[in-house]
Amino acid sequence: MYASGRELPVTGGPEKRAYVRDMFGAIAPTYDRLNRIISLRLDLRWRRIAVEQLGWERAPEGRYVDLCAGTMDFGAILSRQPGFHGQIIGADFVRRMLELGRGKSTRLKPVAADAIELPFPSGVFDGAMVGWGVRNLVDLDAGLVEAVRVLKPGARLVIVEMSVPPRQPLRGLYRLYSEHLLPLIGRMVSKHRTAYSWLPESALHFPSPPELVRRMEVAGFTDVSFTRFLGGVTALHVGTKPDRAR
Repeated sequence: MYASGRELPVTGGPEKRAYVRDMFGAIAPTYDRLNRIISLRLDLRWRRIAVEQLGWERAPEGRYVDLCAGTMDFGAILSRQPGFHGQIIGADFVRRMLELGRGKSTRLKPVAADAIELPFPSGVFDGAMVGWGVRNLVDLDAGLVEAVRVLKPGARLVIVEMSVPPRQPLRGLYRLYSEHLLPLIGRMVSKHRTAYSWLPESALHFPSPPELVRRMEVAGFTDVSFTRFLGGVTALHVGTKPDRAR
């Protein structure tokens, strides 16, 4: 519930956009710390695995985009890969998050931008990544189409996002943790009343990994696949922009 007593706006529209922007602006100072706490630092490992799937070795001096970048953790991990000499644009519509991540690498350039309406020409990036961000988009399908548009042919998009474990008993344990313990930890550290209730609520409303595969394919990606981590609490999706337009 909102502080006002209304349901959290997890399903889209301008109310969701306003809530997401205000919420992430408020929790920005504790965001990285809480990511480490609630994931037991596994978020860093999952990002590293995603970077391995990005295929950046095809263009080590290329341009990459970290969408819904937050404090640019994803881009920072790419920037530290041995042999990487490219540039990474961190795009997010919450300026405070970008400001806090600015010093993580000299290869990072923050740009205030909404992932569903990017201020970049078509076909300019050699790869794109999103870490726990597509769930927060007002229009998921529009965001996927924009990702296709700004990528070069043959470039990959990697997405790391929350999911709900498909089987019991892990599904029940996940619901218990995410709906009760996680919000309590989040409120204690961030002092925000609803931010860490938003996380499990938005995950429950987000498409399952197979459905996200389908929507990535509809948006224009090919060779789309997914891998579940830790029994399905998180999933990695990888898709490629085709060499030729359909």
